[in-house]
Amino acid sequence: MSSPRIGVVIVTMGNRPRELDALLASVATQSAPATSVVLVGNATPLTDVADAPNLTKIPLPENLGCPGGRNVGLDHLLDTGDTDVIIELDDDGLLIADDVFRKVQDLYRADPRLGIVSFRIADEHGETQRRHIPRLRATDPMKRGPVTAFLGGGHALSAAMLRQTGIWASAFFFGHEESDLAWRAIDHDWTILYEPELVLQHPKTSPARHATHYRYTARNRVWLARRRLPLPLIPIYLGTWAVLTLLRTHSVANLKAWVAGFAEGMRVPAGERSPMRWRTVWRMTRLGRPPII
Repeated sequence: MSSPRIGVVIVTMGNRPRELDALLASVATQSAPATSVVLVGNATPLTDVADAPNLTKIPLPENLGCPGGRNVGLDHLLDTGDTDVIIELDDDGLLIADDVFRKVQDLYRADPRLGIVSFRIADEHGETQRRHIPRLRATDPMKRGPVTAFLGGGHALSAAMLRQTGIWASAFFFGHEESDLAWRAIDHDWTILYEPELVLQHPKTSPARHATHYRYTARNRVWLARRRLPLPLIPIYLGTWAVLTLLRTHSVANLKAWVAGFAEGMRVPAGERSPMRWRTVWRMTRLGRPPII
């Protein structure tokens, strides 16, 4: 099999110009060059970004959120049909090695059912936060293997998989869109691989830095359950996360935002309902993360 053609999608709001320039430079110096690089501007004109070979700039008049912006880039690459694997990178990330794309090609060439590859997220000191290890009870960020989730900051997606599963759930706007896509991928018998040798350097952050974190977290978890879980598992999944939220959240304001988001998730239509098969539930359980947590 020939080497898969690589496409890249980056979404920016225009508020990290230095980081974005560095990321684009690290993409351009890859030993296996990308066929296409698509830069999507979420409510930003991209006029300050220099033109470059194979770079397509798509400025949007409004902020479509992370999944909505990525969908614009995915649609562009899927429509052109000149890429087999699409790599998505946060605009404040950095590829610190020049062989990342080549290694991605090797992985997809070796496994035709490889759907998603999750990169390792590490800060400038090489440290990976616990929340960036896509498995339960994990303390070793260097443990490679099949998983049930992936990291939104740096990952690769099979174009063939996307044509079967569909692209991002844009209504989520921010949060849990990765879980929605991961569950669809597994339900269609694609593999998700965590490969710690593929590193995206990224500043250490907390998801709670976003003002809408608690609202979106609650709303999108409800939507995720309503869209993808068999009916008996919905109350178990949501009940588990309600208990964990009560134990972990010590701010009354944040709890109020979470409750409002939960109510919104129950009240507002969640979109298509396509629950996973019970064999998928069992497969996720064998991989160490049943879809109830």
